[in-house]
Amino acid sequence: MNAPFADRIKIAPGFWTSLKGIGVEPIDVARKACLPLTIITEPVVTTAQYYSIWLAYSELVGDIATGIVKLAAAYKTTQYPPAALATFHARNYRDALNRMARYKQLCPPENLRIQEEGELYSIELEWQHAELSGPPVLVGITLAYLLELGRRGTGRFLKAHSVEFINYMGDVQALEGYFGCRVRTGTERNQLTLNREDLDRPFTSYNEELLEILTPSLDRTLEERQSQLTMSTKVQWILSRCLTQGKIDIHSVASELGMSERTLQRRLTEEGGSFKQLLAKTRREMAVAYLADPALEIKEVAFLIGYEDQNSFYRAFRAWTGETPANWRVTQDNWRSMLVTE
Repeated sequence: MNAPFADRIKIAPGFWTSLKGIGVEPIDVARKACLPLTIITEPVVTTAQYYSIWLAYSELVGDIATGIVKLAAAYKTTQYPPAALATFHARNYRDALNRMARYKQLCPPENLRIQEEGELYSIELEWQHAELSGPPVLVGITLAYLLELGRRGTGRFLKAHSVEFINYMGDVQALEGYFGCRVRTGTERNQLTLNREDLDRPFTSYNEELLEILTPSLDRTLEERQSQLTMSTKVQWILSRCLTQGKIDIHSVASELGMSERTLQRRLTEEGGSFKQLLAKTRREMAVAYLADPALEIKEVAFLIGYEDQNSFYRAFRAWTGETPANWRVTQDNWRSMLVTE
């Protein structure tokens, strides 16, 4: 189980530089996302804010596919963070992708699931916060970057075998031109499939000395963060994934954690909490995130956070915030409008 760390994402400085390089001003993105301009200089955001930034970028560019292709090619290798450098300087493409899947745990919000079968090598994109799926442009950029990594490392114009997206992605022909293969939308997964013969191609950027420095440091950081996860954090992560799947209780959560219900209760008590409190906290956080999306009806929000009827959700939300979901949504919309006009 790969549980997420605290809901904090650090935006790499190269992101803003790359935006400017393709003619998109960071200030415009921040304003479009209704976020304070300080995110450009102090870029630590929540998952929801991070997604808002990507949605804003997509809207400013105008077409999802165009935004993916432009940014994938614009990001300079010299601006990669340490975890990405460890992949760029790997021995070969396979080594780079395996390192990417491992160290991606240090860079929320996505995880990579790799499957090798026959002549194909598939990488499926999953979200650490299952209740908040990433916007299509972020999905596309992530998969494009994986192919871009191979191209830059090997010095060859590698082509994917196939690409699948769950959502509508805009100009599919532009994506097919970039990936060099058929691109399908409306599928059940976000997945990049590569030709296995490309995986053992050596990287011209291979740097053994640099890897000997970076790898131990990254491994220590990963181990330290994993050991710092509280039991409460792990429980919330499981709850966020499972609420939409039906009724969930402490017994099912304890089973997923590989411990007894009594042990889980004891661990949570030691941390000063309870399962009931964590369930309410998770539902509240998810409700606020979902209500921020005007495309979702309130009855849909109720279902997504595990309520069988809308009335139960209304009562719970009023207890959490003192407002009904509808009134809260109006208040937030008015607040955002004020920010945009300032």
